[in-house]
Amino acid sequence: MAVDCSLLRSFLVLLLLHHHLAFVVYATEEDQPPLPLLPDGEREAAYLALESINPSIPWRSLYPDDLCLSGPHGIVCDLFPSSSSSSAKADASPHIVELNFGYLSDFSSNPACGLNATLPTSLSSFPFLRRLFFYNCFTTARASITRDFWNLSLAVEELVFHQNPSLAGRLSGRVGGFIRLRRLIVCGTRIFGIIPSEVGNLQQLEQLVLSRNRLRGEIPGSIGRLGLLKVLDLCGNHIGGVLPAGIGRMTTLVKLDLGSNRISGGVPPELGQLRRVELLDLSDNRLTGGVPAALAEMANLRELHLSRNPLGGTIPEIWEKLGGILGIGMSRLGLVGNIPSSMGLLLGNVRYLAMDNNKLEGEVPEQFRRMEGSAVEINLENNGLRGRLPFSAAFVGRLGSKLKLGGNRELCLGDDLASGNAGLRRCNKTAVPHPVLFTSGVSSSYKSFLFLTVILFFFSCA
Repeated sequence: MAVDCSLLRSFLVLLLLHHHLAFVVYATEEDQPPLPLLPDGEREAAYLALESINPSIPWRSLYPDDLCLSGPHGIVCDLFPSSSSSSAKADASPHIVELNFGYLSDFSSNPACGLNATLPTSLSSFPFLRRLFFYNCFTTARASITRDFWNLSLAVEELVFHQNPSLAGRLSGRVGGFIRLRRLIVCGTRIFGIIPSEVGNLQQLEQLVLSRNRLRGEIPGSIGRLGLLKVLDLCGNHIGGVLPAGIGRMTTLVKLDLGSNRISGGVPPELGQLRRVELLDLSDNRLTGGVPAALAEMANLRELHLSRNPLGGTIPEIWEKLGGILGIGMSRLGLVGNIPSSMGLLLGNVRYLAMDNNKLEGEVPEQFRRMEGSAVEINLENNGLRGRLPFSAAFVGRLGSKLKLGGNRELCLGDDLASGNAGLRRCNKTAVPHPVLFTSGVSSSYKSFLFLTVILFFFSCA
């Protein structure tokens, strides 16, 4: 049988290359020093932390090897130069830099927390820790943030407690010592007490989220020193006092949410300096002094929520620079007067508009018809509006129940709209005047004189 020599040569070359590469890899592995291991102290502290968040899982037998090389998903390590050597990689040693607890998804399968999870007491044993993250861990058994918790490494950059309803304790002033902190997020917990003024020391902070807790007291004035802050969210607490004017110095803010608190007084004019803010929520507080004129300068606003504050006053002419706004909530503000036509003229991108339960009067401006291209919900219920609704039949039909106009007794639908739409009656047609001989303004004696004149003229012609 004939043999193809070229194929045979190719096969022999490939075989030699395979053995050569295998030898090189083997020799390279033999020459490599053993990989450095996680220090024993950190390894033990990591096991203790895992056993705290879920004692029902045998963590030590599941992960008996080095936790940096083959540990749970949520434990992240990095290499650092040994203290007695240069920065060469060969002399580096691994340390834990992230602890992420609480199952998020199959794509981010952090160690799951058990029903009896407690806050680990070994967290101060990670000198290189940069990120500490707990998601939905403390939901049943009470867990507490104690004073010892704040002995964390000063290298921490992210401290996140998200949706941990059974976590209690206070925010300590010692938080101000974590000067590398970029994210401080504690939301959906039973944390109580005040916001410590030391948060003003966190000059690198970009996100401060302390929402849906039980915080009291006032917003500290030192918060104005956070010059890099992009997100400030304190909603859903019991915070009182007034809005500090220093908030206006945080010119990098994109989101400011102080809703559902007990903040009183007027909105400081310095708020107008926050020209990058896209979401402003001051709803459900005790603010007074009218709709803030400072809003006129916040040209990047996309959502504005002021509802359920006793602001009072009329709607000011502040809309010239706010053409990009998508949602406006101004319900139950005690507003009086007419709706300015400039709202319809300038707010052509609005999708949601709520001005219900005020004392507004007059007609809905004809310019509101310009909103038909973007609006998906408009609520003007329970005011004193009157006259013909300016919207088209197609728009009224498209919004359906999302167009809320009830409680305006003198507001009515045009002839092109079916009666009953939006809870309104059809406007009365203009009445055709009946011919009358005498007007009500003519005296009875003059009427008699005219009547006799007509009779005499009739007989004289006969």
